[in-house]
Amino acid sequence: MNRRAFLAASAATATMAGAKAAAADALPLGPLPDMRYPDVRIESADKKFFGTHFPAFAGTAGVERVATGFRWAEGPAFFREGNYLIFSDIPNNRMMRLLWDDNHLSVFREPSNNSNGNTHDSQGRLVTCEHRARRVTRTELDGTIAVIADKYNGKRLNSPNDVVVASNGSIWFTDPTYGIGGNYEGLKQAQEQDKHYVFRVDGKTGEIKPIVDDFTQPNGICFSPDEKKLYIIDTGLTDGGPSHIRVFDVDIETGKLTNGKVFAEGFAPGITDGMRCDIDGNVWCSMGWADPKEDGVRCYNPSGDLLGKIHLPETCANLCFGGPLRNRLFVCGSTSVYALYVGTQGALKP
Repeated sequence: MNRRAFLAASAATATMAGAKAAAADALPLGPLPDMRYPDVRIESADKKFFGTHFPAFAGTAGVERVATGFRWAEGPAFFREGNYLIFSDIPNNRMMRLLWDDNHLSVFREPSNNSNGNTHDSQGRLVTCEHRARRVTRTELDGTIAVIADKYNGKRLNSPNDVVVASNGSIWFTDPTYGIGGNYEGLKQAQEQDKHYVFRVDGKTGEIKPIVDDFTQPNGICFSPDEKKLYIIDTGLTDGGPSHIRVFDVDIETGKLTNGKVFAEGFAPGITDGMRCDIDGNVWCSMGWADPKEDGVRCYNPSGDLLGKIHLPETCANLCFGGPLRNRLFVCGSTSVYALYVGTQGALKP
């Protein structure tokens, strides 16, 4: 089966989250019911942000709800050849596919081993983090599933969470314990690794090595457009640790990280979970688990200055850029997927 044929054919948050999900269930698909241009859900901390990042401020675009009916949507990845979005519905143990042309929604894979983060490599192959099976897999062009990593030093991984692929084919993923702490988003199992690592798998040899080991709960991960910076989220607030984004200088050939520092903070009592960069190096990250007024997306420039926010009616876990021009932001928000056309583009994938 060739790539085009494959692409065409394939496809707990507690009381407060439950209340917000119930409220969101009343919302229809399409533009949100109180839509008015310019969309008041978009808040600017930098006046330049209005004109350069959102056509909404020319009165032409706003937040839309494009899919709903999930328990916890996560891990969006857009496949331009095929024009569809893949994302995980973790507690329902399935992956979903949303078509670009008509928003047709279908089950892509079930069961999914409680999949979480997804991305694709330069060949258009899906790369997935699986909580329940404690592994990272790649879906080959013929539909078979190859295991990229499931052990380190002879011990099972914790529960791989989010993943990115560098232009040289190396695969980088975070390994917190969220998927083995209970039976809702995975399966309660004993932890075998002594730390919560971030790993790199060599694209040629398949060798797995930890690149950093001092995160409380490493979570979202992404490269800058030039692949000279690596951003990693620590959602350790859930375990008595920090809630921030760190940034490192990175050598993608060796996996060496240097000059690590806090890039953005101030999320507590909430956390940011997933993120992606645009072509200018701005970091777009999800936001939730705090004041409902803060649910949504935040955007930071490469210096870590807040540029703006997108306010959404649900706690948000992850996001990606998609569409033929990579100028539509897709956001996984609890029970739904939201979308918004933006005045920038997602950084090119390898």
